[in-house]
Amino acid sequence: MTLNASALRIAATCIGLAAIANCAAGVAQTAQEKPLAITPAAATQWGPCPPIFPNGCQIAVLHGDPAKPNADVFLRVPAGYEIPAHTHTSPERMVLVEGQLRVRYDGAGEEMLSVGEYAYGPARLPHVARCMSSTQCTLFIAFEGPVDAIAHEGAMQ
Repeated sequence: MTLNASALRIAATCIGLAAIANCAAGVAQTAQEKPLAITPAAATQWGPCPPIFPNGCQIAVLHGDPAKPNADVFLRVPAGYEIPAHTHTSPERMVLVEGQLRVRYDGAGEEMLSVGEYAYGPARLPHVARCMSSTQCTLFIAFEGPVDAIAHEGAMQ
């Protein structure tokens, strides 16, 4: 089937209008959300990490509902703390805010994160970490899915 010039113009117009409508819908959805800027030290409410982590680990929700997709959290551990092998059902995007953290994902070498450095962890990939600094380590973590932590029982490579 071939389209004449008139049909092509109509199709292009329809595609353009659909794109504008989708864009406007996205703006409307974004406009419903409220902007947020906080000073974490003053406004952060810390609580315990999921039970798979030893005492000393703390978590604070910065934005969103941890039971739903797209929550942002701080995770804080004391100096020398070892985060045991675990996975998440969601990918995680992390920036180290405080301290120095050694991270290792299954099948990859160890990485040492310093303040301001970024790390990405794929969903369901086992990993461990250790706070290597003489002060606490704090990570900003953005989850795509609900926030969870599942103990990893097998050996890591």
